[in-house]
Parts: sequence; C-alpha cells; structure tokens
Amino acid sequence: MCRHLAFVSAVPQPLHALLVGAPHSLVDQARAPRLQTWGDDNPDGWGVGWFDDQGRIQRYRTAAPIWDDPEVEQLAATVTTRAALAAVRLASPGATVTAAGTAPFTADGRWLFSLNGSVEGFYDGVGDELRKLASPRRLAAVESDADTEVLFALVLDFLDAGASPADALRHVIDLVEERTTGRLNLLLTDGHVLVASAWGSSLFRASSLLASEPLADDPTWQPVPDRSVLTLDAATHPAFRHVFVRSANENVPKTR
Repeated sequence: MCRHLAFVSAVPQPLHALLVGAPHSLVDQARAPRLQTWGDDNPDGWGVGWFDDQGRIQRYRTAAPIWDDPEVEQLAATVTTRAALAAVRLASPGATVTAAGTAPFTADGRWLFSLNGSVEGFYDGVGDELRKLASPRRLAAVESDADTEVLFALVLDFLDAGASPADALRHVIDLVEERTTGRLNLLLTDGHVLVASAWGSSLFRASSLLASEPLADDPTWQPVPDRSVLTLDAATHPAFRHVFVRSANENVPKTR
C-alpha cells in the first residue's frame, strides 16, 4: 500500500522530523500505519529524494525496511533542503522487491514522483495496456516492474505535451480508471511546485507539507478530500490550492 510525504518551502527544512523525529514520522508510519487500508506495515523498501543547494536532485533508495536501515539516521541528521519527497513501500502482489522499484522515481534531473496505492490488475494485463500508451522515449527509461514507474512515464508524457503538473496527474488517473480501478494517490514535485492527488487513500496537509498520515496529533493537519488534486507553488502560492475534483466523461488528450 505504501506511505509517502513531500514538502516544498521557501526556507530550508531538516529531514529529521519527517523521517524519524516526529511523533508519527515516516519510520513509524512504515512500521505501524494508522490509516493504511491494505497491509499491516511497509517492509519492502524506502527512499527519499531532495534538492540540494544548487537545485540538483539527490536520492537514496533501498529495498530494506526503513526501520532496519542505519542510513535513515544519517540522512535525517545531515540533510536540510527546500523540497523533498520520501516514501516507504509495501509491494503490490506480483511486484519484485528491489531498490529500482522503490519511490521516489526521478526524471530529467527535475522531477520526483511516488504513488501511494496500486493499479488493480496491473500484473494481469492492465500494466501491458498502460505501457502501450507511453511514448518509446519514456518507456525506455522504465527500469522496474513497479506500477508506479509506468504511471510516472505517462505523467512525463503529458508534461512533455504541455500539460500542467496538476493536469498531468489528472489525465493519468483518467487513463487508469478507463481500464480498471485503483488507489491512485500520486505525488509530483520539481522542487518549486508540489502536486498531489487524493484518490482512494488517506492524504493530509499541514502548511507546506503533505503526508499519507499526520506526523503528529495536531489540529493543523487537515484531511484532503478524496478524488481531488492539490497544488502548491512555494514562490507564488504559499498555501495549497484545491485545483480539481473529477467530473465524468472529460476528454483526455493523447500523450503522443
């Protein structure tokens, strides 16, 4: 099922609270999630991506559980950044457990991406259908058998075609729902803009931070309405904007 979180901010923030320091940090959400609807924990790897002082993406991924990985303490103690995305993984049935299949995924030296959820039937034919929709260029960069990475390839195709980040997520959700069902909580950031969908799984927001579950029992954490897309631009819109609730029968442009 997975848990994930991300933030963008005008002021650099340490990763410590997000990963290990908060009362319900990512380590705690991995080992003892409170709102996860499938699976009791997330033992199949974890990863974090962030933007350094020059705006370059740095990333760490492993197939080890976050609670057994000593590197998490090192990253928590040393990394300060204006934007980051981190995730813990419970692999979907049929998926291979490898670091290559663990979020966050990255592309073009610009984007970080993750999925909290799964595409129903992905390993029973739906994945093949979705791969056929991706451009050869983006499909060639797919390294794992994870449904997340195929969805990312499709998101990138829509971005390449000129879609906004929010619309790119929305169109990929439509492509999936034309073929199957799924839990499709997507996160996408370029270090300046953060876009997310709440689609079948829990998502909460507080200030410039989004997370599958609140990091603390604090009233500032508010649930994001299901079947919606949010966007935050750290430079021009310091608060999240609720930009879309899906309406039926919308036209989806071609990705290529």
